[in-house]
Amino acid sequence: MANREALRELQSRLASRLQAARTEGVQAAWLAVEAAGRKYLFPLTQSGEIFPYAATQPVPYTQAWFLGVANLRGGLYGVVDLASYVGGQAPAQRSDASRAEARLVALNALLEVNCALLIDRLAGLRNLDAFVASSEPPAGSPDYFGSGYTDANGAYWQELNLQALAQQPQFLSISA
Repeated sequence: MANREALRELQSRLASRLQAARTEGVQAAWLAVEAAGRKYLFPLTQSGEIFPYAATQPVPYTQAWFLGVANLRGGLYGVVDLASYVGGQAPAQRSDASRAEARLVALNALLEVNCALLIDRLAGLRNLDAFVASSEPPAGSPDYFGSGYTDANGAYWQELNLQALAQQPQFLSISA
């Protein structure tokens, strides 16, 4: 129960900081998340609301990475397993403990795609000052990969352009 309260408090603080960043000017540029051991940066201007992991209603004859649809605050969203989509493999089975940390990050409504990305863990907000180096995306990367950034601990963070992702024909073609 204490873990659940701590997670709610973290989510509440993140939501407050996201709102403050949007209203006070762009101090934090990215929402940092983790999926299948990889670290990603979502631009705040392209990210939407963050939801606790919710059960999805499966949709038959869809890609393995498309987990189904979920009712999030009265809106119907397609749910995509980010790690499975980026990695091109079947979604991993999640334990109850990992589901407790998992979140759904909706795409910003301005992108006009009712979609939420399933991630394993929120890692907070980041701005450019959090990184010591940047690089071009790795050769052969998808079009939606932005720059890569290395933090002071040597961890590599890959920026994902959610607008470019939402326009990818493969991303929009969920049928198997």
